[in-house]
Amino acid sequence: MKRTGPTNPYLKELISSLRERSFKENSHIWLAVAERLEKPTRKKVEVNLSDIERNSDKNDFVVIPGSVLSSGDLTKSVNVAAWKFSEAAKEKIKKSKGKIMTIEELVKENPKGTGVKILV
Repeated sequence: MKRTGPTNPYLKELISSLRERSFKENSHIWLAVAERLEKPTRKKVEVNLSDIERNSDKNDFVVIPGSVLSSGDLTKSVNVAAWKFSEAAKEKIKKSKGKIMTIEELVKENPKGTGVKILV
């Protein structure tokens, strides 16, 4: 029997709440993030700090529907929300005076999703 969707209960809950928020706030960004999180493990998003550095500006809000890895340097203070962070990536983001958030925290802080960039 084939698996359908994620088996992690926390991830299932997050996807469900993102879909609800998307319809409640009429904000397509949270639906896009939920769809990315639902993808199979082999298609999960992995973003390096060098990608965040290249595609964001100072004080931007960036959401990664997957993992943040520590390859590269981050010189700007960027607010980063993701499903998972490597320990080295957390240290580098803190060192650059950026903010580390969970996706749930970003949704609470910015329910409409205005000004949030999705990096994949």
